[in-house]
Amino acid sequence: MMMLMVKRKQKITDDDHAGSSSTVGLLEEGIKEGCLSTQDPEFLKLISMLEKRVTRMSYADLKDATDNFSENNVIGQGKMGMLYKASLPNGYVLAVKKLHDSQFLEEQSISELKILGSLRHINVLPLLGFCVESNQRFLVYKYMPNGNLYDWLHPMEEGQEKAMEWGVRVKVAVGLARGMAWLHQNCHTVKIIHLDISSKCILLDQNFQPKLSNFGEAMLVSSTCASSVNSEFWEMAFVKEDVHGFGVVLLEMITGVDPSNMTASSNNVLNEWIGHLSSSSDFHGAVDKSLIGKGFDAEIIQLLKVACACVDPIPDRRPIMVQVYEDIKAIRERCDLVDESSMLTQPEIFPATPEKSVEIEMAEFQ
Repeated sequence: MMMLMVKRKQKITDDDHAGSSSTVGLLEEGIKEGCLSTQDPEFLKLISMLEKRVTRMSYADLKDATDNFSENNVIGQGKMGMLYKASLPNGYVLAVKKLHDSQFLEEQSISELKILGSLRHINVLPLLGFCVESNQRFLVYKYMPNGNLYDWLHPMEEGQEKAMEWGVRVKVAVGLARGMAWLHQNCHTVKIIHLDISSKCILLDQNFQPKLSNFGEAMLVSSTCASSVNSEFWEMAFVKEDVHGFGVVLLEMITGVDPSNMTASSNNVLNEWIGHLSSSSDFHGAVDKSLIGKGFDAEIIQLLKVACACVDPIPDRRPIMVQVYEDIKAIRERCDLVDESSMLTQPEIFPATPEKSVEIEMAEFQ
C-alpha cells in the first residue's frame, strides 16, 4: 500500500505513461518547473494551446455574471476553490470555480484543464472554459441544477426525508459506471483514472443524469505506447482503486450511510461493515428505509452484491468497470427501468478481447 501511494503521488509522468500530444508535454513541463508566470513565454504558449480546446473567458464577464462573486451565488466549496453560479445576459447559466492561490492547486487545475477540456461524454462534466488574469484562476463548467449526489443522500436539515427514489439511484449508478468504464477503456486516446471518486464529485443535471467531476487528482495513461509488465501492474492497481471508490459510492446510495462513517479509522472498519451488510438476516436493517418494501428488494440485494465486490479488500478480486456497468445495467432492466441515454445512437460497451479493442459508448455532448 505504501508503494502504491508513492506511485500515485508521482503521477507516473515518465514517457511510457505521458500523453503524446505537445499540449500534454508542455503541461507536464510546466508542472515540473512549478507555477508558470503569466508573462512566461511557455505559459503564453500553454494558454494558446488551451484556447484551442476550451473557451478563454474574461475576468470582467465572470465578475458580472456572479454579481462580483457574491456570497448569494456560492453553490459549493471544495479543496480547489469556491464554486459560484453565474448567470449570463443571454439567460445561460454556468458554474464558475474560483481557484485558491496555491502551487499544488495550480497543478490540479492544469490537470483538470488537460483532461476535461478534451473529453465529451454524457457522464463527464463538460468543461466549457477557463480564465487566467493576473493571479486569478477560474474554471468554467456547465451548471448542474440538481447539485451533487452527496447532498441528495444526506440532507442538511434533520428529519428531512430523502427524496431520491430507487429508480433515480439506479439511473445514477448506471450512468456513473458507464462514464467510469469509458474513462478506463477509452483506447482511442488515453485511459483516465480518476483517483478521487466520491458522491460529492458526482453532479446531477436537470434529469438526474450523473456527471463525474473533479479531475484534479486524475492520472492519464497512454493507450498507444508500449507498456511494460511493471507499468501494467501499476495501471491496474490504480484502476482497481477507482473501482473501490465506485463501490463505496454504491454502498452509500443503497444504505444512506455517510461514507466518512464507513471508512473511519481503518480498512478493517469498512471490511467488518461490508460483512455486516452481506448478511441477509440484517438486510432490512442495512438498507435505506426509504427503499424497502417498494417492490425492488431483490434488485437491491443484487446491487448490494455488486457494491461488495467492488470494495473487496483484495484488489485483484474486484471487477473492472466494464463488468460492473453490465451487471448494474442488467439490474436496471430487471426493475423495468429505462435510462433515456440508452436511446441515443452510440456504440455499446463490450468486454475487451485480444482481437478487438474495447468500444465504449460515447454520447455527443449536449
